[in-house]
Amino acid sequence: MQPETNPLCPDCSPEATALDRRGFLSSLTAVAATGLSSALWTAPAFAAPSPKSAAETAVKTFYDTLKDTQKKAICFDWDFKHPERGLLRSHVSNFWPVTKPFFTSDFYTKEQRAILFDIFKGVFNPDWHDRFVKQLKDDHDGKPWGGGLSCAIFGKPGSDQFEFVMSGRHMTIRADGNTASHVALGGPIFHGHAPSGFTEKVHHPDNIFWSQAELANNVYKILGGKQQKMALVERRPKDEFTVPFQGNEERLAGMPCSEMSKDQKEAVQKVLMSLIDPYRKEDRDEVLECLKKQGGLDKCWLAFYKDGDTGNDGEWDNWRLEGPSFVWYFRGHPHVHIWINVADDAKVALNARNF
Repeated sequence: MQPETNPLCPDCSPEATALDRRGFLSSLTAVAATGLSSALWTAPAFAAPSPKSAAETAVKTFYDTLKDTQKKAICFDWDFKHPERGLLRSHVSNFWPVTKPFFTSDFYTKEQRAILFDIFKGVFNPDWHDRFVKQLKDDHDGKPWGGGLSCAIFGKPGSDQFEFVMSGRHMTIRADGNTASHVALGGPIFHGHAPSGFTEKVHHPDNIFWSQAELANNVYKILGGKQQKMALVERRPKDEFTVPFQGNEERLAGMPCSEMSKDQKEAVQKVLMSLIDPYRKEDRDEVLECLKKQGGLDKCWLAFYKDGDTGNDGEWDNWRLEGPSFVWYFRGHPHVHIWINVADDAKVALNARNF
Protein backbone atom coordinates (compact mmCIF):
# COMPACT_ATOMS: atom_id res chain seq x y z
CA MET A 1 0.00 0.00 0.00
CA GLN A 2 1.13 3.50 -0.74
CA PRO A 3 -0.06 6.79 0.77
CA GLU A 4 -1.31 9.44 -1.58
CA THR A 5 1.20 12.17 -2.31
CA ASN A 6 0.35 15.71 -1.23
CA PRO A 7 1.90 18.92 -2.52
CA LEU A 8 4.22 20.40 0.09
CA CYS A 9 5.38 23.96 0.47
CA PRO A 10 9.19 24.41 0.44
CA ASP A 11 9.29 25.48 4.08
CA CYS A 12 6.48 25.04 6.57
CA SER A 13 3.46 26.47 4.78
CA PRO A 14 0.31 25.55 6.77
CA GLU A 15 -2.41 23.25 5.54
CA ALA A 16 -5.90 24.69 5.27
CA THR A 17 -7.50 22.29 7.74
CA ALA A 18 -8.14 22.62 11.46
CA LEU A 19 -8.79 20.43 14.47
CA ASP A 20 -11.86 20.69 16.62
CA ARG A 21 -10.95 22.60 19.78
CA ARG A 22 -13.63 21.10 21.97
CA GLY A 23 -12.80 17.58 20.77
CA PHE A 24 -9.14 18.01 21.62
CA LEU A 25 -9.72 19.56 25.01
CA SER A 26 -12.22 16.88 25.95
CA SER A 27 -9.58 14.26 25.23
CA LEU A 28 -7.11 15.75 27.69
CA THR A 29 -7.14 14.42 31.22
CA ALA A 30 -5.26 15.37 34.35
CA VAL A 31 -2.22 13.12 34.81
CA ALA A 32 0.40 13.37 37.54
CA ALA A 33 3.73 14.71 36.32
CA THR A 34 6.75 12.46 36.55
CA GLY A 35 10.04 13.80 37.90
CA LEU A 36 13.50 13.38 36.42
CA SER A 37 16.73 12.38 38.05
CA SER A 38 19.23 15.24 37.96
CA ALA A 39 22.27 13.21 39.02
CA LEU A 40 25.30 14.27 37.04
CA TRP A 41 26.02 12.09 33.97
CA THR A 42 23.81 9.24 35.20
CA ALA A 43 20.64 7.62 33.87
CA PRO A 44 17.71 6.40 35.96
CA ALA A 45 16.58 2.78 36.04
CA PHE A 46 15.78 1.77 32.48
CA ALA A 47 12.07 1.42 31.64
CA ALA A 48 11.44 1.73 27.91
CA PRO A 49 7.95 1.97 26.41
CA SER A 50 6.14 -1.34 25.94
CA PRO A 51 3.07 -2.50 24.00
CA LYS A 52 1.16 -1.98 27.24
CA SER A 53 2.21 1.67 27.68
CA ALA A 54 -0.63 4.21 27.53
CA ALA A 55 0.10 5.48 24.02
CA GLU A 56 0.62 2.00 22.59
CA THR A 57 -2.54 0.70 24.24
CA ALA A 58 -4.43 3.57 22.60
CA VAL A 59 -2.82 2.68 19.25
CA LYS A 60 -4.17 -0.89 19.56
CA THR A 61 -7.60 0.46 20.50
CA PHE A 62 -7.52 2.85 17.52
CA TYR A 63 -6.44 0.06 15.14
CA ASP A 64 -9.30 -2.17 16.29
CA THR A 65 -11.83 0.55 15.39
CA LEU A 66 -10.61 0.89 11.80
CA LYS A 67 -12.71 -0.37 8.92
CA ASP A 68 -11.01 -2.23 6.08
CA THR A 69 -11.25 0.84 3.84
CA GLN A 70 -9.49 2.92 6.49
CA LYS A 71 -6.76 0.33 6.97
CA LYS A 72 -6.03 0.39 3.25
CA ALA A 73 -5.36 4.12 3.47
CA ILE A 74 -3.27 4.39 6.66
CA CYS A 75 -1.91 0.91 7.51
CA PHE A 76 1.25 -0.50 5.96
CA ASP A 77 3.64 -3.37 6.23
CA TRP A 78 6.48 -2.90 8.73
CA ASP A 79 9.09 -2.41 6.00
CA PHE A 80 6.94 -0.52 3.49
CA LYS A 81 9.06 1.74 1.27
CA HIS A 82 7.65 4.89 -0.28
CA PRO A 83 8.98 5.67 -3.78
CA GLU A 84 10.17 9.14 -2.68
CA ARG A 85 10.56 8.92 1.10
CA GLY A 86 12.14 5.51 1.42
CA LEU A 87 11.39 3.45 4.55
CA LEU A 88 8.25 5.34 5.44
CA ARG A 89 8.00 4.46 9.14
CA SER A 90 11.39 6.09 9.82
CA HIS A 91 11.02 9.13 7.58
CA VAL A 92 11.30 12.56 9.20
CA SER A 93 10.79 16.07 7.86
CA ASN A 94 9.88 19.51 9.11
CA PHE A 95 6.48 19.38 7.38
CA TRP A 96 5.01 16.25 5.88
CA PRO A 97 1.77 14.27 5.95
CA VAL A 98 2.56 10.58 6.40
CA THR A 99 -0.85 9.82 4.81
CA LYS A 100 -3.47 11.98 3.14
CA PRO A 101 -6.43 11.70 5.52
CA PHE A 102 -6.20 14.55 8.02
CA PHE A 103 -7.67 14.30 11.49
CA THR A 104 -10.24 16.94 10.65
CA SER A 105 -11.68 15.06 7.69
CA ASP A 106 -14.75 12.83 7.67
CA PHE A 107 -12.37 9.91 7.14
CA TYR A 108 -12.21 9.48 10.94
CA THR A 109 -15.13 9.12 13.31
CA LYS A 110 -15.48 11.30 16.39
CA GLU A 111 -14.48 8.32 18.54
CA GLN A 112 -11.36 7.70 16.46
CA ARG A 113 -10.30 11.34 16.69
CA ALA A 114 -10.63 11.15 20.48
CA ILE A 115 -8.41 8.05 20.54
CA LEU A 116 -5.86 9.78 18.32
CA PHE A 117 -5.50 12.50 20.91
CA ASP A 118 -5.18 9.87 23.63
CA ILE A 119 -2.17 8.62 21.66
CA PHE A 120 -0.89 12.19 21.30
CA LYS A 121 -1.07 12.92 25.01
CA GLY A 122 0.30 9.48 25.86
CA VAL A 123 3.57 10.23 24.08
CA PHE A 124 4.24 13.44 26.00
CA ASN A 125 4.93 14.51 29.56
CA PRO A 126 1.57 15.79 30.90
CA ASP A 127 3.32 19.04 31.90
CA TRP A 128 3.78 19.72 28.18
CA HIS A 129 0.29 18.97 26.89
CA ASP A 130 -0.87 22.59 26.90
CA ARG A 131 2.35 23.77 25.30
CA PHE A 132 2.03 21.34 22.42
CA VAL A 133 -1.61 22.36 21.95
CA LYS A 134 -0.36 25.94 21.67
CA GLN A 135 2.30 24.93 19.15
CA LEU A 136 -0.24 23.17 16.95
CA LYS A 137 -2.56 26.18 16.99
CA ASP A 138 0.18 28.78 16.47
CA ASP A 139 1.66 26.91 13.54
CA HIS A 140 -1.61 26.54 11.69
CA ASP A 141 -2.58 30.21 11.34
CA GLY A 142 -4.57 30.24 14.56
CA LYS A 143 -6.84 27.44 13.47
CA PRO A 144 -7.79 25.56 16.61
CA TRP A 145 -5.63 22.62 17.57
CA GLY A 146 -3.50 21.99 14.56
CA GLY A 147 -5.02 21.38 11.18
CA GLY A 148 -3.00 19.12 8.90
CA LEU A 149 -2.04 16.32 11.28
CA SER A 150 -2.07 12.82 9.81
CA CYS A 151 -1.05 9.35 10.94
CA ALA A 152 -0.04 5.89 9.81
CA ILE A 153 0.41 2.47 11.40
CA PHE A 154 3.20 0.09 10.38
CA GLY A 155 2.95 -3.57 11.31
CA LYS A 156 0.14 -4.80 13.53
CA PRO A 157 -0.39 -3.15 16.94
CA GLY A 158 0.03 -5.67 19.72
CA SER A 159 2.51 -7.75 17.71
CA ASP A 160 6.29 -7.83 18.11
CA GLN A 161 6.70 -5.17 15.41
CA PHE A 162 4.47 -2.15 15.08
CA GLU A 163 4.82 1.62 14.98
CA PHE A 164 2.40 4.52 15.00
CA VAL A 165 3.56 7.73 13.29
CA MET A 166 1.84 11.12 13.64
CA SER A 167 3.10 13.93 11.42
CA GLY A 168 2.27 17.39 10.16
CA ARG A 169 3.76 20.85 10.24
CA HIS A 170 6.45 21.08 12.93
CA MET A 171 5.74 17.66 14.36
CA THR A 172 6.76 14.05 13.82
CA ILE A 173 6.19 11.74 16.80
CA ARG A 174 6.13 7.97 17.17
CA ALA A 175 4.86 5.21 19.46
CA ASP A 176 6.35 1.77 18.88
CA GLY A 177 6.25 -0.05 22.22
CA ASN A 178 10.02 -0.44 21.90
CA THR A 179 9.59 -2.85 18.97
CA ALA A 180 11.95 -0.85 16.71
CA SER A 181 15.40 -2.11 17.66
CA HIS A 182 18.20 0.13 18.94
CA VAL A 183 16.33 3.46 18.63
CA ALA A 184 14.78 5.76 21.23
CA LEU A 185 11.54 7.69 20.68
CA GLY A 186 10.58 5.15 18.03
CA GLY A 187 13.09 6.67 15.62
CA PRO A 188 14.01 10.17 14.47
CA ILE A 189 11.46 12.83 15.44
CA PHE A 190 10.94 16.52 14.78
CA HIS A 191 9.46 19.56 16.51
CA GLY A 192 9.17 23.22 15.60
CA HIS A 193 7.35 26.37 16.58
CA ALA A 194 6.87 29.78 15.00
CA PRO A 195 4.46 31.73 17.24
CA SER A 196 5.48 35.20 16.02
CA GLY A 197 5.75 34.63 12.30
CA PHE A 198 8.16 32.98 9.89
CA THR A 199 11.12 35.03 11.15
CA GLU A 200 10.99 35.13 14.92
CA LYS A 201 12.04 38.11 17.00
CA VAL A 202 15.03 38.27 19.32
CA HIS A 203 14.59 36.03 22.40
CA HIS A 204 11.81 34.13 20.58
CA PRO A 205 8.81 35.39 22.61
CA ASP A 206 6.16 32.74 23.36
CA ASN A 207 8.18 29.94 21.78
CA ILE A 208 7.55 26.81 23.82
CA PHE A 209 11.08 25.49 23.25
CA TRP A 210 13.16 28.62 23.80
CA SER A 211 13.86 27.85 27.46
CA GLN A 212 16.00 24.95 26.23
CA ALA A 213 18.11 27.36 24.17
CA GLU A 214 18.46 29.69 27.16
CA LEU A 215 19.95 26.84 29.19
CA ALA A 216 22.33 26.02 26.35
CA ASN A 217 23.40 29.66 26.14
CA ASN A 218 24.05 29.59 29.88
CA VAL A 219 26.61 26.88 29.21
CA TYR A 220 28.31 29.06 26.60
CA LYS A 221 28.49 31.96 29.05
CA ILE A 222 30.43 29.95 31.64
CA LEU A 223 32.92 28.54 29.15
CA GLY A 224 36.40 30.05 29.20
CA GLY A 225 37.65 32.12 26.29
CA LYS A 226 39.46 29.26 24.55
CA GLN A 227 36.51 26.97 25.18
CA GLN A 228 34.08 29.47 23.66
CA LYS A 229 36.28 29.77 20.61
CA MET A 230 36.25 25.99 20.24
CA ALA A 231 32.48 25.74 20.81
CA LEU A 232 31.54 28.45 18.30
CA VAL A 233 31.32 27.09 14.76
CA GLU A 234 31.19 29.51 11.84
CA ARG A 235 28.36 28.03 9.81
CA ARG A 236 25.49 25.67 10.60
CA PRO A 237 24.93 22.72 8.27
CA LYS A 238 21.77 22.26 6.25
CA ASP A 239 18.92 20.78 8.27
CA GLU A 240 18.59 17.55 6.36
CA PHE A 241 22.26 16.71 6.77
CA THR A 242 22.64 17.46 10.47
CA VAL A 243 21.12 14.49 12.22
CA PRO A 244 22.50 11.27 10.69
CA PHE A 245 24.86 9.69 13.20
CA GLN A 246 28.54 10.51 12.83
CA GLY A 247 29.57 7.47 14.87
CA ASN A 248 33.02 8.87 15.50
CA GLU A 249 34.04 11.66 17.86
CA GLU A 250 36.65 12.87 15.38
CA ARG A 251 33.83 14.00 13.09
CA LEU A 252 32.05 16.06 15.72
CA ALA A 253 32.28 19.85 15.91
CA GLY A 254 32.31 22.23 18.84
CA MET A 255 33.46 21.76 22.43
CA PRO A 256 33.93 18.23 23.84
CA CYS A 257 31.98 17.85 27.07
CA SER A 258 34.73 15.62 28.44
CA GLU A 259 37.04 18.65 28.64
CA MET A 260 34.58 20.75 30.64
CA SER A 261 34.86 21.54 34.33
CA LYS A 262 32.43 20.11 36.89
CA ASP A 263 30.19 23.19 36.93
CA GLN A 264 30.15 23.30 33.14
CA LYS A 265 29.18 19.63 32.98
CA GLU A 266 26.41 20.25 35.48
CA ALA A 267 25.10 23.01 33.21
CA VAL A 268 25.15 20.66 30.19
CA GLN A 269 23.28 18.08 32.27
CA LYS A 270 20.54 20.68 32.84
CA VAL A 271 20.36 21.20 29.08
CA LEU A 272 20.01 17.47 28.50
CA MET A 273 17.25 17.11 31.08
CA SER A 274 15.36 20.04 29.56
CA LEU A 275 15.61 18.45 26.10
CA ILE A 276 14.03 15.19 27.16
CA ASP A 277 11.49 16.76 29.54
CA PRO A 278 8.65 17.06 26.96
CA TYR A 279 8.37 13.28 26.61
CA ARG A 280 6.80 10.51 28.68
CA LYS A 281 9.00 8.94 31.34
CA GLU A 282 9.56 5.70 29.38
CA ASP A 283 10.99 7.65 26.44
CA ARG A 284 13.13 9.82 28.71
CA ASP A 285 14.56 6.70 30.32
CA GLU A 286 15.26 5.11 26.95
CA VAL A 287 17.04 8.21 25.63
CA LEU A 288 19.27 8.25 28.70
CA GLU A 289 19.96 4.53 28.40
CA CYS A 290 20.97 4.92 24.75
CA LEU A 291 23.23 7.81 25.70
CA LYS A 292 24.76 5.77 28.52
CA LYS A 293 25.62 2.92 26.13
CA GLN A 294 27.69 5.28 23.97
CA GLY A 295 29.59 6.73 26.90
CA GLY A 296 27.21 9.37 28.24
CA LEU A 297 27.65 13.11 27.94
CA ASP A 298 31.42 12.70 28.17
CA LYS A 299 31.23 11.37 24.60
CA CYS A 300 29.15 14.34 23.41
CA TRP A 301 30.18 17.68 21.93
CA LEU A 302 28.32 20.96 22.22
CA ALA A 303 28.41 23.32 19.24
CA PHE A 304 26.99 26.83 18.77
CA TYR A 305 26.62 28.33 15.31
CA LYS A 306 27.63 31.90 14.56
CA ASP A 307 25.61 31.79 11.36
CA GLY A 308 21.94 32.75 11.83
CA ASP A 309 22.31 34.80 15.01
CA THR A 310 18.95 36.56 15.29
CA GLY A 311 19.58 40.21 16.16
CA ASN A 312 23.37 39.68 16.01
CA ASP A 313 23.35 39.80 19.80
CA GLY A 314 25.57 36.85 20.67
CA GLU A 315 22.65 34.86 22.02
CA TRP A 316 23.15 31.77 19.91
CA ASP A 317 19.91 30.70 18.27
CA ASN A 318 21.39 27.62 16.62
CA TRP A 319 23.22 24.90 18.53
CA ARG A 320 23.65 21.15 18.74
CA LEU A 321 24.42 18.53 21.36
CA GLU A 322 25.86 15.47 19.64
CA GLY A 323 27.40 12.11 20.46
CA PRO A 324 28.26 9.01 18.41
CA SER A 325 24.57 8.04 18.08
CA PHE A 326 22.89 11.01 19.72
CA VAL A 327 21.90 14.18 17.85
CA TRP A 328 19.77 17.02 19.20
CA TYR A 329 19.96 19.90 16.74
CA PHE A 330 18.22 23.13 17.72
CA ARG A 331 17.90 25.48 14.76
CA GLY A 332 16.43 28.76 15.98
CA HIS A 333 16.61 30.85 12.82
CA PRO A 334 14.38 31.95 11.13
CA HIS A 335 12.17 30.07 13.60
CA VAL A 336 12.65 27.03 15.77
CA HIS A 337 13.22 23.64 14.20
CA ILE A 338 14.43 20.77 16.39
CA TRP A 339 15.79 17.62 14.78
CA ILE A 340 16.18 14.65 17.15
CA ASN A 341 17.80 11.27 16.51
CA VAL A 342 18.86 8.92 19.32
CA ALA A 343 19.94 5.29 19.24
CA ASP A 344 22.26 2.91 21.06
CA ASP A 345 24.06 2.03 17.84
CA ALA A 346 25.56 4.49 15.34
CA LYS A 347 24.84 2.07 12.49
CA VAL A 348 21.14 2.94 12.61
CA ALA A 349 20.44 4.86 9.39
CA LEU A 350 18.47 8.10 9.21
CA ASN A 351 15.67 8.53 6.69
CA ALA A 352 15.28 12.30 6.51
CA ARG A 353 14.35 14.95 4.02
CA ASN A 354 13.84 18.68 4.46
CA PHE A 355 10.90 20.01 2.43
